[in-house]
Amino acid sequence: MKVDLGDLNAFVVVARARSFREGARASGGSASALSEAVRRLEERLGVRLLNRTTRSVVPTEAGERLLERLGPALTEMEAAVDVVNGFRDKPAGALRLNVPVSAARLVLPRIIPPFLAAYPDIQLEVVAEDRFVDVLEARCDAGIRYDERLEQDMVAVPIGPRVQRFATAASPAYLERQGRPEHPRELLGHACLRGRFASGTMTPWEFERDGEVVRIEPTGPLIVQVGGATDLAVDAAIAGTGVVCLFEDWLRPHLESGALEPILEPWWQRFSGPFLYYPGRRLVPAPLRAFIDFIKASADVP
Repeated sequence: MKVDLGDLNAFVVVARARSFREGARASGGSASALSEAVRRLEERLGVRLLNRTTRSVVPTEAGERLLERLGPALTEMEAAVDVVNGFRDKPAGALRLNVPVSAARLVLPRIIPPFLAAYPDIQLEVVAEDRFVDVLEARCDAGIRYDERLEQDMVAVPIGPRVQRFATAASPAYLERQGRPEHPRELLGHACLRGRFASGTMTPWEFERDGEVVRIEPTGPLIVQVGGATDLAVDAAIAGTGVVCLFEDWLRPHLESGALEPILEPWWQRFSGPFLYYPGRRLVPAPLRAFIDFIKASADVP
């Protein structure tokens, strides 16, 4: 049975996104065009592939089976077509990255502008979120995460600073009122501004000095979602609401301006910087290969 490859690709996009609208946004098309393509495919095959409601789109059992077989095949077809990129003077095409908000804010601004200037025919899309993702399922070419959150069976390349620190700080006015802690456990008596991941997890605050590690579960008047609402916690700390614990680079402008005062700096914990990671089981698309080579070359520049 002969079917249109474009219709098959439309089905995969919608089935993965569980939405015609989200599928259109991911593919750069329109929801109505995707709907028409899926309708044609279903008529051609004589079987319903998607169950549609006003709130969701869910593959049928037949749709799930088709999706399982089509996904790897379409990925290989994209990789095969991308081989032609090697014959161009400069790579061209789309590059989609999935990164945490911290990387979008602290790492990529120094890399992306010169990269795009060097490769004007590459279109880069950055999706910033802090949940665990399967980069292939998310239709991304690569991701950025820290080593403890890297997916298995991935190729990892260092990107950005190799050592970072978590910093704790509060406004001078808050510290004048509540006192300046000299040990991490004293934070248990302070108003702390915490973050919750999209998964619902709230990680403890960790401190380290001379080999001693201290973990505490502070409490306070404000909890924000990590990533999207982190700046709210920073603003609240500047306003004197409480103590914030965050990447040192994120807080640095406010520490330098005096809006925030560092707390317990000898205890600030160091951790390794982020990695760009991508699947090693397939051909690397030319735009991604150009990006990998670019960050490797940038790391060699003092």
